[in-house]
Amino acid sequence: MLSRTGFAPSNDIELAYEDMGNPDDPVVLMIMGLSAQMTLWPKEFCERIVDRGFRIIRFDNRDIGLSTKMDGERIEGSALLRLLRTGLGAPSRVPYTLADMALDTKGLLDYLEIPQVHVVGASMGGMIAQVFAGLYPERVLSTAIIFSSTNEAFLPPPDPRALIPLMKGPGPDATREQIVAHSANTRRIIGSPAYPTPLEELLVTAGEMYDRNYNPAGSLRQMAAVTGSGSLRRIAARIVSPTVVIHGRADRLMRPTGGKAVARAVRGSTLHLIDGMGHDLPRPLWDEILGELSSNFGRV
Repeated sequence: MLSRTGFAPSNDIELAYEDMGNPDDPVVLMIMGLSAQMTLWPKEFCERIVDRGFRIIRFDNRDIGLSTKMDGERIEGSALLRLLRTGLGAPSRVPYTLADMALDTKGLLDYLEIPQVHVVGASMGGMIAQVFAGLYPERVLSTAIIFSSTNEAFLPPPDPRALIPLMKGPGPDATREQIVAHSANTRRIIGSPAYPTPLEELLVTAGEMYDRNYNPAGSLRQMAAVTGSGSLRRIAARIVSPTVVIHGRADRLMRPTGGKAVARAVRGSTLHLIDGMGHDLPRPLWDEILGELSSNFGRV
């Protein structure tokens, strides 16, 4: 599999990216979620898309992985207050917003001289995808939103059992082993109950992520971007590209009502709910998920 890596100057920062497949094929841009490096898009999952005749671009969002860290930016105010305001669809003052991250994405494509893409976003990446597709419709061929939300008012909040491990890390003095175990356990909690990933596999992935980059302060700033950006409903309503919304019925972190809200906001979109799926991409569901993505790519 032909793969190219590099760093793209964008919006006064640099984004680490990987470019897979034939440069002449239509491009699928993969946007990952909160505290998730681009490598959390499984390589084999991406290769299956490439095998269907597409070029894949996956990248680290700002503040995570190998991309620029916003270390000089301080989060002011109460995280709880931001969560309460998010429940009302209201924005808060934060170091950067999802709109800034969408602009980062646009800069990456400008650097790579890619005029249009099929955009696929998961979780926070699905929010960035909504903003990107809503604000820059001329750059988007199709849109796919996986286990995400519009953050509009009065949506049911996450299950605390899923949210608290994300917000409460292993502690400032934790060892590599403790950090890896906490990360693996968090992914187990938010994962698909009907398709559990073996703990050994979760530990291997968590270890690889830690060794590639560990930046808990960046994860907190990304969380602030999610809770501080306010409702995305009006932006999502501006999406004109063919759109599919994929969500697990068993997702405790981003409840299915979030996906339903996205589908309501985007005119003409397709909603695909999957029994037993949580907030991850379990291998047994790859064929179903890839089938939905391929169908949506073909609607262009």
